[in-house]
Amino acid sequence: MTQITVSHLHKSFGETPVLRDINLEIGSGEFVVFVGPSGCGKSTLLRLICGLDHVTSGNIVIDQEVVNDVPPSKRGIAMVFQSYALYPHMSVAQNMGYALKLAGVSRADIDQRVGAAAKILRMDSLLKRKPRELSGGQRQRVAIGRAIVREPRLFLFDEPLSNLDAALRVDMRTEIAALKLRLGTTMVYVTHDQIEAMTLADKIVVMNAGRIEQVGTPLDLYRKPANRFVAGFIGSPRMNILPGTVDSDGLVRLDNGTVLPIRLQAPLASAVGIGVRAEHLSLVHRETSPGASLYGVVRLVEHLGSDVFVHVAVSGIDAWVIARQAGDLVVTVGDPITLGLGASALHAFAADGMRIEMEPQEVATA
Repeated sequence: MTQITVSHLHKSFGETPVLRDINLEIGSGEFVVFVGPSGCGKSTLLRLICGLDHVTSGNIVIDQEVVNDVPPSKRGIAMVFQSYALYPHMSVAQNMGYALKLAGVSRADIDQRVGAAAKILRMDSLLKRKPRELSGGQRQRVAIGRAIVREPRLFLFDEPLSNLDAALRVDMRTEIAALKLRLGTTMVYVTHDQIEAMTLADKIVVMNAGRIEQVGTPLDLYRKPANRFVAGFIGSPRMNILPGTVDSDGLVRLDNGTVLPIRLQAPLASAVGIGVRAEHLSLVHRETSPGASLYGVVRLVEHLGSDVFVHVAVSGIDAWVIARQAGDLVVTVGDPITLGLGASALHAFAADGMRIEMEPQEVATA
């Protein structure tokens, strides 16, 4: 299976830099997702791997071959775009096999490959239909099938679900996850949707402003974000960040004076951001809570069925936090509320946004 190495890659359009010193290893058979906000460079990086754009400097190596100057048709890559780009006058089978026909593949071989791809995608009964007779999800499956029949060594997906409605996106995520298991081929997938990234990826590459912020498994990024950008981008809702300071002994206080049950490994005597995810804020009784707590007033309640998101204006801090609670919680706007902070669930970020490691032991908060 295919391995990819990207080393010291730069890409500029004229005088405008788009990618800056990209270094990345994609292992054989991995499903890697590039994720980040619009304009971060993720699609440009995909196009460079595919060969649709030229490298400004640096190298792209596929299976130990530098492919900077290798045309797209010679790289053994199949790409699935956001647009289905199906021929409206052709049947599903004809759309899927058209590239093979142009390449001079025999009719028997085309039929065999199209049939095998249709079976993988559960489209056997749709082969005679025209694109106008298909749903959006079915059309996207045809586009994926068109890539499968080429038997590439590498699949590239450029935001393939962006044109689908919410329900179809969920269905197609399931389809692509199952496809990954069936084929075992190396796959690179671009999306701005962190939920797609979390549910599909073996490894996520978080990008921002043309740089890689962090690379890791979905749980690595969720549990141990390298900086405030990753902490805010990965996870829904995003991580709560509260302002605080560190004294000369490494003790952390929020701006409202709350002493947190943590010490930093290195005393900083400076401002820090303290992060906590919504599901790690627990409802406690103010009078009996043994640890650090946040006191505030409910400002917004979002009922989502199994969960409820409670937006709380924290007393003494110019900030709101979101607490994720069980869906049967009864709470209304204006209610006072106390949220407990456990040491194991907290994250610390320096003034430059980078993660600060914390000592495992708790400290007295009284």
